[in-house]
Amino acid sequence: MSPLLATLFQLFVAVLGVVWFVVIAHIIVSWLVNFQVLNLRQPLVSQIWYGLNRLVEPMYRPIRRLLPDLGGIDLAPLVVLLILFFLRQLVANYYYAFI
Repeated sequence: MSPLLATLFQLFVAVLGVVWFVVIAHIIVSWLVNFQVLNLRQPLVSQIWYGLNRLVEPMYRPIRRLLPDLGGIDLAPLVVLLILFFLRQLVANYYYAFI
């Protein structure tokens, strides 16, 4: 395997890791906001919340269109995490297959 291809694989895995972290952070902050541990009227909390929403909503929106309406339960973050896990494993398998 060429060093360039290996670097691209590693870069893609790193990007997937960052996206994974952002989704997990969004899930945790949403729980803290919903259980009123964090108050959205605080400027820092509000900026973090809206920043995370702007990052994850483009990933959640197409998935929410496909999933059935379950009332107050949002399964889009779970589906995004499963897709990220699948992509990471897929890239890792291709990486190790070329070694």
